[in-house]
Amino acid sequence: MSDQMKDRMKDIVSLCKRRGFIFAASDIYGGINGFWDYGPLGVELKNNLRDRWWHDMVIAPPLGLDGTPISIVGLDSSIIQNPKCWEASGHASGFNDPMVDCKESKKRYRADHVVVLIPKDGQGYALAFDKDAEDIEIEKRLKKLAKNKSISDFDRKSLDQIPVEDFPNIIAPDTKKAGTLTEPVQFNMMFKTTSGAKEGSDSEVYLRPETCAGIFLNFKNVLDSSRVKVPFGIAQIGKAFRNEVTPRNFIFRSREFEQMELEWFCAEEDVPKWFDFWVEQRTNFWLSLGIPKSELHFLDVPKEDLSHYSSRTIDVEYRFPFAAPDFDELEGIAHRGNYDLTQHQEFSGQKLDYFDQAENKRYLPHVIEPSTGLTRGVLALICEAYTVDENRPSGVYLNFHPSMAPKKAAILPLTAKPHHVEPAQKLYMELRDEFVVDLDIKQNIGKRYARQDEIGTPYCFTIDNETLEDHSVTVRDRNTMEQQRIPLDKVKAFLREKIYG
Repeated sequence: MSDQMKDRMKDIVSLCKRRGFIFAASDIYGGINGFWDYGPLGVELKNNLRDRWWHDMVIAPPLGLDGTPISIVGLDSSIIQNPKCWEASGHASGFNDPMVDCKESKKRYRADHVVVLIPKDGQGYALAFDKDAEDIEIEKRLKKLAKNKSISDFDRKSLDQIPVEDFPNIIAPDTKKAGTLTEPVQFNMMFKTTSGAKEGSDSEVYLRPETCAGIFLNFKNVLDSSRVKVPFGIAQIGKAFRNEVTPRNFIFRSREFEQMELEWFCAEEDVPKWFDFWVEQRTNFWLSLGIPKSELHFLDVPKEDLSHYSSRTIDVEYRFPFAAPDFDELEGIAHRGNYDLTQHQEFSGQKLDYFDQAENKRYLPHVIEPSTGLTRGVLALICEAYTVDENRPSGVYLNFHPSMAPKKAAILPLTAKPHHVEPAQKLYMELRDEFVVDLDIKQNIGKRYARQDEIGTPYCFTIDNETLEDHSVTVRDRNTMEQQRIPLDKVKAFLREKIYG
């Protein structure tokens, strides 16, 4: 990450706290790593994105391949499931990462997230770095610890590929001397807790590491209770928990997060066309929220990097500031095969196959899964909206798509005097049932405009002396700062057109 992007990310984090978007969890106690609270504006932004996804997936799903609406139903499954669920899914045994500790810095690292530079000439120590370290950072450290050598003098390997007996020759990422890394140990990323009055192995349960499991467990329940037939989808939004070793990049990688997931069930032979369909649909979704295509990247995940259940995955990536000029994952669209239904059918002993009456046959449907982090989506919207403008008092504004903005409008009486405040309150009451609006009375009008710019409010309606005479208001556009007069009784129609039109 360049210094410019570091500063930009720092400024975004600062604005999020200052204006009430996102706070560190347990902030008054110094926080807790990997956990975040969403403030008054953050929760509105998150809800806007959540509700839009739910609307586009469940309430008004897209037209399918034949031009008719597809069938998607909703679900809200429990965070804690029977532990056998995680045995079947592979999480109990496979959701493990090799971890190494540094005895000097007391830090813990995932072995596959550490790259080691090994001297080609065999002379001197090997140096370990975070896998995302940029060349400029590496070169700075080489000058201090490996004088007269540059990156080209080293071979690169992941730490998990290096024999333990070679660890004494490695300088860890945050130390200056070699031999401080411990042997790798397996670390399960699921949060464990207990259920019931007695503690012990029989009462151990886990917080779900992903939301999709509850969908597969309820596949038969949905079939039996709803008028759906393959192809169809089950959608869910909810919390997931992963004991990430190194949570980082603000809310991008955290230990508690929210997912928006769709499991699309279809016949195996129809997978290619439905896979392309969902890649197109999910791309259009982000474009409709103001993310330009130039800031998106579509990674066809290499075969060796695919999850064990996937035969193909497209990662929709966004150019987050901490990744720039590269990209990082915003959403994954995976062909999961029928792995999950097969596993749960075997472990539960319950038949989960689907009977196709038209074809007179039974089969386990294949699954295409568009899965996005709701909280990652929030971060992408904030990063994309963050716009520096030295020509305005705030120096910055958030250029949210109007439908995503936490506040759709602000009502600003020119002064705190009753003849300005009373009509402002009346307008506020008229709008609040349909729009999330802010009634902002205190401070001078310039400071109030600056605040609304920083929280991304698209329109400000100012009640002034002219309002009392001709029943009109001044409308200020957030992006252009241009102002115009419109009648008071046209404000609601104006907002409807701008927000929904």
